[in-house]
Amino acid sequence: MEYQSDLEIARGVSPLPIEEIARGLGLAAEDWEPYGRYKAKLTHGLCARTADRPAGRLVLVTAISPTPAGEGKTTTSIGLADALRRLGHKAVLALREPSLGPVFGVKGGAAGGGYAQLTPMEDINLHFTGDIHAVTAANNLLSALIDNHLQQGNALGLDPRRITWRRCLDMNDRALRHAVVGLGGAAGGVPREERFEIAAASEVMAVLSLAAGRGDLKERLRRLVVGQTGDGTYVTAGDLRGEGAMAALLDNALQPNLVQTLEHTPALVHGGPFANIAHGCNSVTATRTALGLGDIAVTEAGFGADLGAEKFIDIKCRQGGFKPSACVLVVTLRALKYHGGAEKGQYERADGEALSRGFPNLLAHAETLRDRFGLPVVVALNRFPGDGEDEVNRLLTACRSRGLRAAVSEVWARGGAGGEELARLTLEALEEPSTLRFAYEEELPLAEKAERIVTDIYGGAGVQFDPPARKTLAALQREGWGRLPVCMAKTQYSLSDDPKKRGRPTGFTVRVTDVKLSAGAGFVVVYTGEVMTMPGLPRVPAAESIDVDENGLVRGLY
Repeated sequence: MEYQSDLEIARGVSPLPIEEIARGLGLAAEDWEPYGRYKAKLTHGLCARTADRPAGRLVLVTAISPTPAGEGKTTTSIGLADALRRLGHKAVLALREPSLGPVFGVKGGAAGGGYAQLTPMEDINLHFTGDIHAVTAANNLLSALIDNHLQQGNALGLDPRRITWRRCLDMNDRALRHAVVGLGGAAGGVPREERFEIAAASEVMAVLSLAAGRGDLKERLRRLVVGQTGDGTYVTAGDLRGEGAMAALLDNALQPNLVQTLEHTPALVHGGPFANIAHGCNSVTATRTALGLGDIAVTEAGFGADLGAEKFIDIKCRQGGFKPSACVLVVTLRALKYHGGAEKGQYERADGEALSRGFPNLLAHAETLRDRFGLPVVVALNRFPGDGEDEVNRLLTACRSRGLRAAVSEVWARGGAGGEELARLTLEALEEPSTLRFAYEEELPLAEKAERIVTDIYGGAGVQFDPPARKTLAALQREGWGRLPVCMAKTQYSLSDDPKKRGRPTGFTVRVTDVKLSAGAGFVVVYTGEVMTMPGLPRVPAAESIDVDENGLVRGLY
């Protein structure tokens, strides 16, 4: 069979007009606003009404520790939802929006792949409905207000050396990690150091994704901490009177986006925080709306269960009142070989020993979901065309011998039809009792919450706090922020904070280098190892292969 790219496959399928997708969900004309033929925004009124409806069951899709290319969580989520609809269930997807950083970097888009994709793929991966641009604008408006306040006399006494608010950009650009602004003389502003982060890591993105409505959004924006005065008093966006204008910029972006899969399953795509440097979940509003519109909502948390799933449970479930009924753990043979010591270029070779050495990584994530969080688990082997039958069977047998449901997922090659076995096992898991447990209690001090995550979720020996980080944690504890959850910023490639430690490392210590209060989002960010909030481009960026022809057709997206 001739190979087709994701983009070619997507263009070979005719999407339904978005009004048909909306009608299939039982929506009236006043419940949605069209964005062209195949995209729509759901109204604030609809989202408020569905929040009061009986909720469907929630399936959380997560993964083992990934390779740099990712393991196909979005593809699996889409294929699973398509398969559930094939089996007669009213499934609705709730997924994150792609960031332009990975699209033009190394990982590619986030609209799925093969025959398990969202459409229109080009729109979703590039500008979509402008939500992330709105996040960037609102974030940088606050930065402009800060610098203008300094220029106009600094009545609040904000210390330029203690400004913690960062500008953002939805692009990988390492040159902006550390910068100086305000140069050019008296008319150019007050000189100070500045740092940029990618928009997906900004607190405004977290606020958009966690806000329960217009009022909650504005209140969260008001609480955003931008820095401190000389005596340590916090200065907020509310002090700068910026929350109203920021909310105005974000009002349209707060509405979830409605699109469809290649098999016409409805998908709410909204919010896009990264899971290694942010909380990694789509919006509370989209998930709640999906639960109100379908009998099963399929959602995804970024990267492995140590990152995305932990934050989904300890942050999003706490704030949004969600309770997953089952989890799907995505695994690939190449990732297991990667964790078993195989290097790039060797993943496609048959290597039972590497597979066995990498299997403990899968077990670590499965045990986290099942034993720590109390959720039924289904392992989904995302099968690649070159995967051998012997290794596939070997993995399935290993999973089942440890009491784990496991199915081969061939949704990339076959769409929903290739996910029916996975869907049946997921339906079985949904009938099991689900007793959601958090990784830590709210009353636990912040430092101990970080310790609990490292020891109980990552499997480490403990935490080493750099003196400034320990001092900040102690100050936040004294100042009354101790009940907030912690959002760990950590490499996605290892259970530890060292990406070179593959598999299931033990005895390691995680180094905490920095701590930041995200009062608007409602959590404390704990930075570990050498994780950065502004990624850089690789030696050969994907951007070099992306183009648009004279007819307006985009090429090179994947």
